[in-house]
Amino acid sequence: MKKDISGLEQTIEVTFENKDLLRQALVHRSYLNEHRDFPLEHNERLEFLGDAVLELIVTEHLYKNYPNPEGELTNWRASLVNSQMLAMIAEQMSIEPYLYLSRGEAKEENSKARNSILANSVEAIIGAIYLDTGYDTAATFIHRVIISKLPFILKNKLYMDAKSRLQETAQEKVGVTPSYKVMEESGPDHQKTFVVAVQLQDEQIALGTGTSKQEAQMNAAELALKAKGWLAQD
Repeated sequence: MKKDISGLEQTIEVTFENKDLLRQALVHRSYLNEHRDFPLEHNERLEFLGDAVLELIVTEHLYKNYPNPEGELTNWRASLVNSQMLAMIAEQMSIEPYLYLSRGEAKEENSKARNSILANSVEAIIGAIYLDTGYDTAATFIHRVIISKLPFILKNKLYMDAKSRLQETAQEKVGVTPSYKVMEESGPDHQKTFVVAVQLQDEQIALGTGTSKQEAQMNAAELALKAKGWLAQD
C-alpha cells in the first residue's frame, strides 16, 4: 500500500512530479522481503546517487567559499555528510513515519541500525530530488537542510572527533589532558565488549562502552563532554 507523502513534500519543500520516486527513496530492502508484490524497488540505488550529489554540492560550496587547505575542507565535509548528521536531519524532518520497513525493522531499537536507515533515506531523497527536479533543486535542498549546519559545526569544532574535542576543551578549561583506562573486557574474541573510563587527573568523568577499545574511548569522551556541560547546543 502506497503512503500519502504530501506531508513530507511540504517538509522538504519539494513537490515531486513523479511521486513514486520519493516513495521509492523511503523503501528499505527489508520491506520488500515481506511485500514481494510492492510495485517499487528499494532505495539503495537512489541512495548511491544521492550520496554522490550530496558530496558534490557540499564540496562545491566549500571550495567556492573557504580558502582553507584540502585537509580541513575534507574534515568539514565529513562532518556535514556523515551518518550521524544525516540521521539527525532525518529526525528533524520527521522522515521515519514515511519509511517502508519490515515489521522487524520497525520494532528495532538498535540506535546504530536505525540511524543508518535514517541517514540512507536522506541520501535517497536527495537522489530522488535530483532525478525528478534537477541539480538546482537538489542544491537548494542541500543548502537549506545540510549546509546551513556548517557555521554551527565550525564555531563548536564539531568536525573534530569526541576524543579530540574533549582533549582540546579540557586543556583549554582546566589545563589537563584526559586519560583513558580499560575497566572491563568481556565476551568471546569475535564479540568483545570493552568498558573504558576517562579521567581528568584523578577524577573519573565517564564510562564508555564499545566493541573495540577505540569505540569505547570515543563513547567515554562523548559522555564526558556531556557530563562536564562542554557539548555545544544548537
